[in-house]
Amino acid sequence: MQDYSPNITEPMSEAHATVSQFALKEGDSFLVADAHGNVTGNGDGFFRNDTRVLSSFVLTLGDVRPSLLSSGVSQDNLYFTAHLTNQPLPSLGSPTPQGVVHVERKRFLWEGRIFEFIRLVNYSDVTTRISLKLRFAADFRDMFEVRGETRTRRGEFHTPELSSRSAGFAYQGLDGVLRRVSIDFSQDPDELAPNHATFDVTLAARGAWQLYLEVGPCGAEPSRPRYRQAAARAWRHLRLRRQRGAWTAASGRLFQSWLDKSHADLALLTTDLPTGPYPYAGIPWFSTPFGRDAIVTSLQTLWLDPGLSRGVLAFLAEHQARETSAFYDSQPGKIMHETRKGEMASVNEVPFSRYYGGVDTTPLFVMLAGAYARRTGDRAFVDELWPSLLSAVGWIETNAGLHPHGLIAYERGETSGLANQGWKDSHDSVFHEDGSSAEGPIALVEVQGYAYRAYRDMAEMADWRGETQAAERWRGLAKTLRDTIERLFWIEDMRYYALALDGRQHPCRVRSSNPGHLLFAGAIRKKRAAAVIRQLTSRALSSGWGVRTLAVEAARFNPMSYHNGSVWPHDVALCAAGMSRYGDRDSVVRILANMFEASVHFGMRLPELFCGFERVVGEAPIAYPVACLPQAWAAGSIFMLLEACLGLHIDGRRRRLLIDRPSLPLGVDHLRIRKLPLGDRAVDLHFHRVDGRVLALVERQAGAEGVTVDVRV
Repeated sequence: MQDYSPNITEPMSEAHATVSQFALKEGDSFLVADAHGNVTGNGDGFFRNDTRVLSSFVLTLGDVRPSLLSSGVSQDNLYFTAHLTNQPLPSLGSPTPQGVVHVERKRFLWEGRIFEFIRLVNYSDVTTRISLKLRFAADFRDMFEVRGETRTRRGEFHTPELSSRSAGFAYQGLDGVLRRVSIDFSQDPDELAPNHATFDVTLAARGAWQLYLEVGPCGAEPSRPRYRQAAARAWRHLRLRRQRGAWTAASGRLFQSWLDKSHADLALLTTDLPTGPYPYAGIPWFSTPFGRDAIVTSLQTLWLDPGLSRGVLAFLAEHQARETSAFYDSQPGKIMHETRKGEMASVNEVPFSRYYGGVDTTPLFVMLAGAYARRTGDRAFVDELWPSLLSAVGWIETNAGLHPHGLIAYERGETSGLANQGWKDSHDSVFHEDGSSAEGPIALVEVQGYAYRAYRDMAEMADWRGETQAAERWRGLAKTLRDTIERLFWIEDMRYYALALDGRQHPCRVRSSNPGHLLFAGAIRKKRAAAVIRQLTSRALSSGWGVRTLAVEAARFNPMSYHNGSVWPHDVALCAAGMSRYGDRDSVVRILANMFEASVHFGMRLPELFCGFERVVGEAPIAYPVACLPQAWAAGSIFMLLEACLGLHIDGRRRRLLIDRPSLPLGVDHLRIRKLPLGDRAVDLHFHRVDGRVLALVERQAGAEGVTVDVRV
């Protein structure tokens, strides 16, 4: 995804800090607010279809912000609740001492609107008069404006419409779309203006007062019954999403909390589209369909929930490029990188209405299809997907045909697009040993691994379909590409693979996490895989919390950067899955332990990324201030790490489950996997530690057909 983080040489303002912000999401709407429940306009707000429809929403008592007692999002991600109390209030009568009025704000999202409940309770023994004020504004800024893009002109703001209990705002965009938002209250304010509503409340001793309000695209009549009915529907919908796929139950209480929060985050971020469930990338900046992110998230969770992969494959196939455009970086067969619904995308101020500037998304799409076919044995869906797969692999072959060594390379079509088009897509993420930028076309090392695996997967699926001649050709392309990777990217004196080859075919002699993805793809020799694993787990690349994106000696290493020295959980998980593929379970167990310990410091959920500073005993990992939280492929990382630990391989075509030398996370002695789908059956597995060994057994099978289970200890 794009790097919209501030330049590291510039100070990071409070406006960019997301560490103490709280997010709710439902469908194509999401809300980001501070710990008080306030929206201040500093990068936060209520967003709908990539437009910020509510840019300010601040509660005060007598023009004074109340003191924060506690706040947070519920474990299931449905509710945000803030508990506040008054500071000394001199207004509206005799002074009210501090800490006698409790303020509760409780909200959730449903069907594109905010439902909020505000309750005041007077715990003093005298009557108290309070002026509760809600300040609000609607700036209708496009997401890219909120992230710092400037515009030469904007559309037209309509005059606010006020009624006794409602304030309505509207904006006619340059794309011709009329965007509206209405703020509605369950009772008449004592004062209602275009920027605030005031309620003068008299609270008897031990008395209470409550208000319901809604913020949505059209007017409403908020009430307690509406609030409760909407909450019940939202809870049921979220619960259904959480129930998809298998469930995991661990003996370690904190580890289970991490599992549960990760499940909840994936359920929150997953939107039900006409093509099936689709995980949006992350909140706040990437709450939209991304190609690469959704594919990686699906690979992470495929063993537990194949339905997510099916939904992602169907959506991406439907939006596959069919024409060439330099502005959108599209060519026939290419898989989408990102799609946006905002005004700036609609009028082509930015190319992201449907953007294809990702060199790795197309081979990853084929990889996911191959993995889905192995996992499920769903031949009918593979046949349905086959024309899209042929088009995708056709793009890979065409791209490789343009390179002198048959590699997959990129160079952006126009300056409005992304300069770098791998997963590390910051402008400064691909460079040489001396720190100079690599000039294109650039061939990233991990992308060659993805292409190798895509060819192998196409061959496997073609064999399944009886297309043996095509299968042999793709196997030949895979072998040739693997030999080319070894010949051009392996740097003997580094005992490691180069980050990339530039347009002059010069290797970028930089140690990075990227070769860990070669392990994941199974694209390199076993002896060299051992060398890669040693370096990935060395102090140069491992911070003690996880694998860094760059080794510490790299010319552009900066532990506070977006891609040049930070730790990305999904990157760590892919590297660890690759280590497991080559038989190294011990390293996976240690990496999983590091990730778990990091999650404890981030509220039992991993952010999009965090800083790559060396781990210090007694200190927490250092947060990256503009990281998305939650982020889909960060939430999914635990499941890929766990699968790698367990040595679990599922062959849906043969109804076979292989458990190869399983390990358990440190501190977890029992792990149960319930309702693991395998064809028409559901299997319950139990892993438990006995005398230093991990044993696995099948506790239950349900369904029509038998499942073969092969356990190798």
